[in-house]
Amino acid sequence: MISIIIPTLNEEEFLPKLLKSIKKQKFKDYEIIVADAGSVDKTRKIAKKLGSGVVKGGLPAVGRNEGAKAAKGELLLFLDADVILPEKFLEKAIREFEKRNLDVASIQLDPQTSKRIIKFFFERFYNYPVKKLERFLPYGAMGCLIKKELHQKIKGFDEKIKLCEDHDYVRRAAKFGKFGVLKGVEISISLRRFYKDGWLKVILKYIFAELHYHFLGPIKSDIFNYKFAHYKSKKSLDK
Repeated sequence: MISIIIPTLNEEEFLPKLLKSIKKQKFKDYEIIVADAGSVDKTRKIAKKLGSGVVKGGLPAVGRNEGAKAAKGELLLFLDADVILPEKFLEKAIREFEKRNLDVASIQLDPQTSKRIIKFFFERFYNYPVKKLERFLPYGAMGCLIKKELHQKIKGFDEKIKLCEDHDYVRRAAKFGKFGVLKGVEISISLRRFYKDGWLKVILKYIFAELHYHFLGPIKSDIFNYKFAHYKSKKSLDK
């Protein structure tokens, strides 16, 4: 069984799209756990209506860890609430994960847009480099597949990290297990953070966050002013 863990806070707009995409998967040996940080909208109601278990969450790292504690599966799939799984994603991802004898894996990103320039940007400046660097510098943005025993061995996500806790997570996991970027699948991601904060600001933030990680260590202060549930605009789905 695979346990799909989704941290949420006021995600009534995006969560249904993800849950419905999971329900459409051909692979059915899964459970869904929504780790909710106290939503005041219909997030929890939607999660339960669409067959998800709901546990108490917090910031993303806290939510992922709480979801993992409740998980029954031997594999854990961590997803952000604003992604969508393509058809046959689960069976393809698990097949590749097992064929390559991986212990932890990240997933390529496919932006939810029809604009070729944006798709080119993500392919050239995210997917391509993370595949080339997988043996030296693991990345794990917005989606991560891991064996539960490895998650437990590294004691889960570091809840003190304010930004890029997912990158820290896969880098620590890669020290104890085989890491790889899944090459046969992608997750469809919302662009809401780029539209809300601006492309340049978001790109520069993550560049400086990476530099901070390398030279000063994981980001455990509010220097980048990270806000959970800050991105709610429908504009992010692109026109």
